[in-house]
Amino acid sequence: MDNRSIIICILLGIITTNLIRVVPMLLIKGQISNRFVRSFLYYVPYVTLAVMTFPSIIQTTLTPLSGTIALIIGIIAAWRRLGLFPVAAICCAIVYLIDSFC
Repeated sequence: MDNRSIIICILLGIITTNLIRVVPMLLIKGQISNRFVRSFLYYVPYVTLAVMTFPSIIQTTLTPLSGTIALIIGIIAAWRRLGLFPVAAICCAIVYLIDSFC
């Protein structure tokens, strides 16, 4: 890929990203009062993050089994109200141990 194509791709990415953010601000005036739309907009970031994160948790390890086990134990640790750093450390240790022994 030459430099010109790279610059065009970057500019298209910038334009697309900014259009997605600017157009709703231009079209919607005032506060949104519809409960369905408000709840939908509230959960969109969480769903987007989950859709991007969960497959990569399983696929980036040496074996999908280690990623799946770390994901399950991480969910249990988070459910027990451990913080972000302890959950991440536990998951990393589990993946390391499982991938080391298998």
